[in-house]
Amino acid sequence: MVVPLTTSRRAELGQQLPLWRMVPGRDALFRSLVFSDFSQAFGFMSRVALAAEAINHHPEWFNVWNRVEITLSTHDAGGLSERDVDLALRIDQLALESGVRSGI
Repeated sequence: MVVPLTTSRRAELGQQLPLWRMVPGRDALFRSLVFSDFSQAFGFMSRVALAAEAINHHPEWFNVWNRVEITLSTHDAGGLSERDVDLALRIDQLALESGVRSGI
């Protein structure tokens, strides 16, 4: 069973995931990333898809040309869980390796 993050764990998120923001009105994390072009953005999404599938935790996302927007929340927990934190950290690493230009 997946459990929601505790209040103390939530307090640590700002330092651990500085490029992610809380989604207003939802218990979810959001990050927007900008790449050099569509090919880089799509390649990044493919790598994230493989990582997400490996841990059976899938993001909500949106892509237009060089921009990728990602929202993370665990439906089974009714909001944020460690699964979201783990995937966000992996996404941050993949973004760094993929040459992300910017994003919040």
